[in-house]
Amino acid sequence: MAGLEELKKKLTPLFDAEKGFSSGSTLDSCDSYAPSDSQTVNLFSRSYGVYNINELGLQKCTSWPTDDLDHGEKTYRCASHEMRIFGAIGSGASSIVQRAIHIPTHRILALKKINIFEKEKREQLLTEIRTLCEAPCYQGLVEFHGAFYTPDSGQISIALEYMDGGSLADVIRVWKCIPEPVLSSMFQNLLHGLSYLHGVRHLVHRDIKPANLLVNLKGEPKITDFGISAGLGNSMAMCATFIGTVTYMSPERIRNESYSYPADIWSLGLALFECGTGEFP
Repeated sequence: MAGLEELKKKLTPLFDAEKGFSSGSTLDSCDSYAPSDSQTVNLFSRSYGVYNINELGLQKCTSWPTDDLDHGEKTYRCASHEMRIFGAIGSGASSIVQRAIHIPTHRILALKKINIFEKEKREQLLTEIRTLCEAPCYQGLVEFHGAFYTPDSGQISIALEYMDGGSLADVIRVWKCIPEPVLSSMFQNLLHGLSYLHGVRHLVHRDIKPANLLVNLKGEPKITDFGISAGLGNSMAMCATFIGTVTYMSPERIRNESYSYPADIWSLGLALFECGTGEFP
């Protein structure tokens, strides 16, 4: 308990629900990020509140009074000094992923490190943290364990469940294809995760592909990499941006037309076909 109290004191919210933004804040309604001091980063989401992150962990505070428990305060104790890094396990356009052990719990984690000084990466970081923080243990989605900020490097590390079986792209690279009964069970789990993103969080993932479908050694598949997800205000809303992996894009996205949740279903279908046949259609 003492550790959590220390974390809450260090993670002073940038935004006060009654008073508005603090006097020292540089954040306006268009910003998604502001350093409250040299040791803490504040990520602001108009819909979900403020995420305060420092070396001890992450605290999510709602930006206005609400009776909705889903929008209450959440604290994740995940300190940088509690991690021991074992090396890189992957990298992408906006991040690198390292394997680490969380010493207090002896749990192996995947640390996704993102530099906060580039605006585009900050926006992706906010989207990913918001998605993970609101569904930390949901079926079909990679599990979220917290995040911490390292001032010396200017990086935020997102602590995720370590999926020790790699991605479905790795699986089909070795085994060529996955038997249909196995695929049926695996994709049922993935559809649960996608149904949650679409139906509850109103998010289009926008980059469903075998490389973003991870699996553990129990054979459980999970969706990861929510950095370029887009939120839709209601079921009739549409996206209009061109972002993601072109190979797995739906026809309407290739034509640069408006798109919605079915775009993810198309991409998942292509991934299913590739995993079942060993070839991209």
